[in-house]
Amino acid sequence: MKKRRRFLGAGVLAVYALMFVVSDAAKATSETATVTAYVTAKNISVALTSDGSVSFGTINLSSHADTTASGVNDTETAQNDGNVDEDFNIKATTTTAWTLVATPAANQYTLQFCITDCDGTPTWTNVGIDPSYATLASDITSTSTQNFDLRVGTPSSSSSYTQQTITVTVQAAAAT
Repeated sequence: MKKRRRFLGAGVLAVYALMFVVSDAAKATSETATVTAYVTAKNISVALTSDGSVSFGTINLSSHADTTASGVNDTETAQNDGNVDEDFNIKATTTTAWTLVATPAANQYTLQFCITDCDGTPTWTNVGIDPSYATLASDITSTSTQNFDLRVGTPSSSSSYTQQTITVTVQAAAAT
């Protein structure tokens, strides 16, 4: 019986020894490495760096007034406050008495914008009619600005001769 116990004891010791050898061998054949990952949340943001208010004053029916140097001289400026390139879009709303349309008519007005040579030979483009937007400018890099002028076209006739308030919205979207 003593021989068996010795043999069994020696066998258990051999198994333990083999486990340590295998364990040490596994340690010697494996390594670790780390990856450092960085991420920044996308920030889409626009701000008006101009005063954000335009007063066209009192103007005749069936006429236009604009914010160029030869008009009321009040160019607006939008800035990309985000951290990616952005497209700027623009829209306006109907007032309490006038409907925003593409071509003025009775109780209907227009609002247009210009971004190129506005004080020289301007190209006027209709703003989007709420809820739709029109593209104001594309691929504006972070911290860059876009100047734009506005031009209002008054109705051919009006049922209201009080001041009308137009809400103009500039939207930033990720550049496409």
